[in-house]
Amino acid sequence: MSNLRQPLIETFQLKKEYETPSGALPILKGVDFEVFPEQLIYIVGRSGSGKSTLLHILGALDDASSGKVFFEGEEMGKMSEVELANFRNSKIGFVFQFYHLLPELTLFENVLLPSMIAGKSDKKWVKETLKRVRLWSRKDHYPSELSGGEQQRAGIARALVNKPSILFCDEPTGNLDEETAKTVFDLIQNLNKQYGQSAVIVTHDEDWAWKNSYVMRLHDGVLIRENRGEVHIEQPF
Repeated sequence: MSNLRQPLIETFQLKKEYETPSGALPILKGVDFEVFPEQLIYIVGRSGSGKSTLLHILGALDDASSGKVFFEGEEMGKMSEVELANFRNSKIGFVFQFYHLLPELTLFENVLLPSMIAGKSDKKWVKETLKRVRLWSRKDHYPSELSGGEQQRAGIARALVNKPSILFCDEPTGNLDEETAKTVFDLIQNLNKQYGQSAVIVTHDEDWAWKNSYVMRLHDGVLIRENRGEVHIEQPF
């Protein structure tokens, strides 16, 4: 196991606000957060609470209004645009509610694409990744020939293909029925247990989050650690 005392991601007083005609609208009001290697974290909260905003800031898809984010000890706010692009392409994998598969490409080609962009084109690893998500037998099918659950598993495979340190999953089952959603959650859970894949999952499905792991709630702009029967402000390990 990795040394869990060394955070993979760490934030300090992360704040985000948007300008509106009536003034500034605060979304995040001072988020202190840590993710450790091999950790699986679920973030829950009401719609509009800022869960996706937080995930996008952690993944360098959006900027915070103030505060700091560190990845493996390096402050992301001090990275150049080129460094941030390399970070997004090599260190993280994003899984979205909508699959964003290219319809003209086969499943294999869709999953291979990020590694081609990164200049790797590692077809052996694509095969291994598709086996991990139980889709190798569907490699030559096009997205239109795949079920919703298969398309989402393909999205997870694509996110994994560059061997990221962490997965960020933004409502990955939002478009799926309950049974199919369970297979996707099971897959992410198994990737964590079997391969030590770190992941932060934003979900509205609190029942599933409670069945599994480390749960945090984004409420009134701050992140709160929750356990059954108790709620407390998160403190470092």
